[in-house]
Amino acid sequence: MSNEEAPIQQQQVDLEKTPEPAEPKPAEPHPAPAEEPQQPEAAPSADDAQEESHTFRALVLTGHGGYDKIKLQVKTQRMAAGSGELLVRVKACGLNFAELMGRQGLYDALASPPVTMGMECSGVVEAAGEDVEDRKVGDRVIVLSSSGLWQELVVVAADQTFLMPDAMSFQEAAALPVNYLTAHMMLFEMANLRPGKSVLVHMAAGGVGIAATQLCQTVPGVTVFGTASASKHETILQGGLSHAIDYRTKDYVEEVRNISPAGLDIVLDPLGGSDTNKGFGLLKPMGTIVVFGAANCVTGQKKNLLAIAKTWYNQLSISTMKLMQANKSVCGFHLGYMKDFSLIRTTMETLLGLYAEGKIKPRIDSTYHFEEVADAMRRMHERQNIGKVLLLPEPKKEEEKVPEKEAEKEEEKPAEAPAGPQEEEKAKPEEAKEDQG
Repeated sequence: MSNEEAPIQQQQVDLEKTPEPAEPKPAEPHPAPAEEPQQPEAAPSADDAQEESHTFRALVLTGHGGYDKIKLQVKTQRMAAGSGELLVRVKACGLNFAELMGRQGLYDALASPPVTMGMECSGVVEAAGEDVEDRKVGDRVIVLSSSGLWQELVVVAADQTFLMPDAMSFQEAAALPVNYLTAHMMLFEMANLRPGKSVLVHMAAGGVGIAATQLCQTVPGVTVFGTASASKHETILQGGLSHAIDYRTKDYVEEVRNISPAGLDIVLDPLGGSDTNKGFGLLKPMGTIVVFGAANCVTGQKKNLLAIAKTWYNQLSISTMKLMQANKSVCGFHLGYMKDFSLIRTTMETLLGLYAEGKIKPRIDSTYHFEEVADAMRRMHERQNIGKVLLLPEPKKEEEKVPEKEAEKEEEKPAEAPAGPQEEEKAKPEEAKEDQG
């Protein structure tokens, strides 16, 4: 990532009690049954009120900025499954790069604060609307939404849920949707991956990177190049990567050319800026680059205007005439703006089939309780994850807290002493691309 990291301090997640409605907005209640003309309007009974009122924990983005802008709140409100909806008890939530950008105010698809983030989760159906026929209470489901899933209870449209395979854990289910949908649609819908092709995957140890590597292995003879820091090479090579490149110490363009002088067929670019230009230059004739992020803009926990300006200034700019003469394709992909849910559903069904066949399997890097959301985001900001970072809605048990904190302190002490690698990253702003969830 580029430029200096903002100082990262341990943030205490605030626990607040609020009657305010949670995000996403609660489902519309069922229309009241028609009343008999001769009878006065009946007030709701205490039992009905108790049945429809729920208390639950939610992570709310209260403003744009650092980790302290995300507050853990306890909400009490009516949560009922309306027409075509489900009430789901959430077991695990995915953390994605979009949420890091959303916290900084760099994600236009997210509503203005206060808002509950969260694009994916897994859980158990607690109630179903009367007209929902293909889901029932007790079903284990995967949920996909534009936002609003970082809370213990959610009301969602039934057609935005997917039944989990019997062998799939809640953590795997929460780790699958965003990363694997993104990787599959880029590779197969946009880039037309076929046998014998070559692919460059930036951030190869992140959630999308690992998903893309696994999906490439479902096609015979595909060569996969990946960039990641050297400490992660053993893991990603074991996961099926053909060639791992340490972007911190080597020029990945030169490394790719040494192995494949003719270039590459596909480049998956989550970085933006100058790296998009480099990726375009690596393409063979008829090659495709898919831009699906701007990670070079995010350098720390707060917005970095210099990094944003530098990324914008160095972005790929090419005329249609030059593009035609190059015989190359430039594509853009963002799942958050994808409106074709029929394609999303078809792709999810394909992915669940691949999981059942044992051809793909999400890699869980780490899990954090809602109270620890700052630590989870910090892990991604500092590019420490190999695979998916997850958030768990259930409260952290008291006996778990002390030993883990002590362990973290012991681990952090030796790690903080050598400041060389961090200084090296600051000195090389364009080199600081690493793995995202």
